[in-house]
Amino acid sequence: MAELVIPEDGMRITRDTVLRPGVYYLPNGLSVAKDGVTLDGNGALIVGEDFKWRGVQIDQRVSVTVKNLRVERFYHGIWVNASANVHILHNHVTRTHELPSPDTFLDVWLPREQAYGGGIFLSGVIDSFVTGNDARHQQNGIMLYGCNRVEVSGNDASYNSGYGILLFESSENIIEDNTADFCCRVYAADPSGERYHNGADAAALVIMCSSSKNIIRNNRLRSSGDGVFLGGFHKDQIKVPCNDNLFENNDGSFSPNIAFEATFSQRNVFRNNRADNCAYGFWLGWSSETTVEGNSIKGNRIAGVAIEHGHHNTITGNVFERNGVGVQLWVNADAQRRTDLFREFYPECADSYETHIVGNTFVHNDFAIRAWTERDARYTGPRCHHFNIHGNKLSDNRVGVQFERVRDSLIQENEIRANLEAGIKLIGCRDVNASGNEMD
Repeated sequence: MAELVIPEDGMRITRDTVLRPGVYYLPNGLSVAKDGVTLDGNGALIVGEDFKWRGVQIDQRVSVTVKNLRVERFYHGIWVNASANVHILHNHVTRTHELPSPDTFLDVWLPREQAYGGGIFLSGVIDSFVTGNDARHQQNGIMLYGCNRVEVSGNDASYNSGYGILLFESSENIIEDNTADFCCRVYAADPSGERYHNGADAAALVIMCSSSKNIIRNNRLRSSGDGVFLGGFHKDQIKVPCNDNLFENNDGSFSPNIAFEATFSQRNVFRNNRADNCAYGFWLGWSSETTVEGNSIKGNRIAGVAIEHGHHNTITGNVFERNGVGVQLWVNADAQRRTDLFREFYPECADSYETHIVGNTFVHNDFAIRAWTERDARYTGPRCHHFNIHGNKLSDNRVGVQFERVRDSLIQENEIRANLEAGIKLIGCRDVNASGNEMD
C-alpha cells in the first residue's frame, strides 16, 4: 500500500504521491515539479486563501496525472501551462474566483494573461485529457487557451456564472459527453436596476479567437446564457475566425438567448443537435459555408435559424416547429448594428446570397421561411439573392415563404399546404421562380 502523505503549503511533488484524506489549508497550493509524476488526492481537500493563486500548478511538464483531488477557494483550481500528455481525472474543483454578477458583462476576448478565475485552466497544453471532473458552482469551469489535441470528456461544468467550457485559440480538441447546464448570469443594464440582461455573454460552451477543427459531440449545454457562443471577429476589429468545427448530437435548448451562435466564421457543421425553446435556435450572422443538418429546432420565440449577411450556407433535413420564424435571412441597413464596419472587413458578406434550404419540415411556425432586404437610402434594389428553397414540407404555418426585396431565387418542388395566410408571398421581388410546388 502506498504511503499516505500529508501535504504541506507550497509542496513540490517530485514523485508519485497519494495524499492522506483530510482538509488542508494551503494558500500557496501544490506544484508538480517533475515529469512522469502522479498526484492522487485520494479525496483530500486543499483550500486556498481569498481566491488567490493556484491549487495545483503544473508548468512545462510531460506525462503528469492529477486525480481524485478536491480544490476550493483559489483563483485557478488546477493550473497547467506549456505541458503535454497531462491527465486531469476525477477531481472536484469548485468555488474559485468569481466576479459579482450584477456588475459585470463578461469580456469573452480577454487573453490568457488576463483570464478570469476558474476551476481547471490549461494554457499551451497539447495531447492531454480532462476527464470526469466536477467543475460546478464558480464562474468558469474548464478553460483552454492555446491548446491542441486535448480531450475534454465526461465532466460536469454546470451552474457556473460565466463559462462552462472555454476554447480560446484552441484547435483540434474533442469536447464530448460533458454537461454544462445553467451557465448564466444577470447583468444590470441600467444603474436603476430596472433593466437586466439575462446572459451577459455567459455560455455553456464559448469558442473564440481562431479556435478551429474541434469536435463538439454529445454535450448537454442547456438553460445557459447561450448554449454555444462562437465568435470570429475580435472587438479590436481583428478577423479571428473559428472554422471547420463539428457540432453533433448536442443539446443547447432552453437558453434565454441562443442555443448555437456562430458568427464571422466558415465551414462549421451543426448536425443532429437540439435547439429548442430559446429566443433563437441558431444565430449564424456573417458566416459562410455553414451546414445546419438534421437538427430539432422547435419552440424558439424569434427564429429557428437566423442568418444576416451570410452566404453559401446549407440548411437541410431539419424539423422546424412552433418558431416565430423557421428560417430568416436578411441584409441589414441599420448603422447602429455596425453594419458598415462589418462590410469593410467582410465585403463578400455585403449581400445575403447562395443559401440552400432543402428537405426540411416546417410546421406551426408564424413564418416558415422569411427573407428580406432592409430598406436603406444608400442602396437600391434587393441585396438578398440566389436562394434555393427546394424539396421542403411547409404546412400549418401562418405564412409559408415570404420574400421581401429578394431577387434571382428559386422556390421549387416544395409541398406547401394549409398555411393560414399565404403559401408564398412575394413583395418587391424580381426574378423569383416559384414553380413546380404542390400547393392547396
